[in-house]
Amino acid sequence: MSGTEANKTMVRSYVAALNSGNWERLRELFTPDATIQGVTGSAPIEKALGPGSVWHQLRDGLNMELTIEDLAAEGNRVAARYTERGRWTGPFLDMGEPTGRSYELVAMEWFEFNAEGRITRRWGARDGAAQARQLGFGETA
Repeated sequence: MSGTEANKTMVRSYVAALNSGNWERLRELFTPDATIQGVTGSAPIEKALGPGSVWHQLRDGLNMELTIEDLAAEGNRVAARYTERGRWTGPFLDMGEPTGRSYELVAMEWFEFNAEGRITRRWGARDGAAQARQLGFGETA
């Protein structure tokens, strides 16, 4: 398997682990010094995986699930486009009381890999305004 295909396989593993809340598997996919950049800021991987982190709140509070729509790879980089779906049933970033509403939006992430094929950096972007409208963030605060 080529390096770019192996990196795409790692992104698929990342999505499977994130969707299932398998925090230990996610830890294995990233280097110990990996950096995670998202719409709420930047953090080392250990903070992203820690209890109460945004990733935990996305999984547990928004019931987020990613579906891979496209993967593009070149060298040590992979870009991913997803359909992100979820339902707000628990705490999420002090946005108020859960409304029980569902959402669906487009999300994109960019990954960089080291020579051993582990993720060293990950950037994420999603349509947060569409998410807020669909879920009713702040309506019950």
